[in-house]
Amino acid sequence: MRIDIITVSPDLIKSPFEHSIMKRAIDKKLVEVHFHNLRDFALNKYGKIDDYQFGGGAGMVLMIEPIDKCISKLQSERNYDEIIYMTPDAKTLNQATANSLSMVKNMIILTGHYKGVDQRVRDKFITKEISIGDYVLSGGELAAAVLCDAVIRLIPGVLGDETSALTDSFQDNLLSPPVYTRPSEYDGMKVPDVLLSGNFPKIDEWRATKAQEHTQNIRPDLLD
Repeated sequence: MRIDIITVSPDLIKSPFEHSIMKRAIDKKLVEVHFHNLRDFALNKYGKIDDYQFGGGAGMVLMIEPIDKCISKLQSERNYDEIIYMTPDAKTLNQATANSLSMVKNMIILTGHYKGVDQRVRDKFITKEISIGDYVLSGGELAAAVLCDAVIRLIPGVLGDETSALTDSFQDNLLSPPVYTRPSEYDGMKVPDVLLSGNFPKIDEWRATKAQEHTQNIRPDLLD
């Protein structure tokens, strides 16, 4: 997989890709991540990429021309399955979306800034818009990192245990059941006997029940 990220602040977004699972995926050449500074496509030598919005109002808007130049250059080099815009006024990222995106070959992620991008960018280029929650960040860089982490970990070969991602919360519209490790007793708190029994059908049954209960208590909306 190849991911191209268009950003006003490349230094802000690079760090998450230099550690942990995403770094491992890059080192194993299971994914390529390229960062493109939008100011490299600015309209003038002063790095102009934004302007005041028509109709008045506070906040600057990223202009269409620099974004058009950047995306068009990338599209001239390869085909892209998705061009994604990170924005709070979109459908919220969920596990199903991450699963779907983990199977694409090439995608562009455009990160917003200030008051966002000229609507014509969204109309002309964007194939999918994604939010990571009902709140506003200073820019889309951190949201893009969240999306990449959710997607990259699903690529075969990235995780050490291939079945790990399949048992995560939300894969079956349920939250994960409780998990325990050694010691089996600590400060009077004991691990449930069934988990120590070695009876794997019973363990699976216990986990399914606990996942259902946990979801009902915390996120009943997932059961609708």
